[in-house]
Amino acid sequence: MTRIRVTKRFHFEMAHALHEYDGLCRNIHGHSYNLEITIAGNVFRSPGHPKDGMVMDFHELKMLVKTHVTEKLDHALMVNSLINPKHLEALATSTSRIIVVDFQPTTENILQFIADTLKPLLPEGITLFSIRLHETVTSFAEWFASDNP
Repeated sequence: MTRIRVTKRFHFEMAHALHEYDGLCRNIHGHSYNLEITIAGNVFRSPGHPKDGMVMDFHELKMLVKTHVTEKLDHALMVNSLINPKHLEALATSTSRIIVVDFQPTTENILQFIADTLKPLLPEGITLFSIRLHETVTSFAEWFASDNP
């Protein structure tokens, strides 16, 4: 059997604020995130089958990530649940796309959030190998399954 890694790239826009951070990122600000999802699996072998030679159909991977990650995060505001409830109420008057999480919404924590979302949704025999999330053109963080048993 041949084991291959397959990567698909995605893009979404999202705002966040780092609760009580000691710099500018404590303010609500947005990023144009670029996301790379790499899966690993054995190449499907069935001569004559339309999916012969695939680990996973790119379209299936695209729809999985789009449905469970990018559509939920795109044009949303992610904030820590520690935010003052009065501030959260005020934010809710200007947007309906607020994601309240129990963590500081750093790139590193967002990576873990995405990994936790996707891992149980992958088809049998397919594993999440890595995720790379670019917050800016010059800054990104990576998550590897091998580092997170």
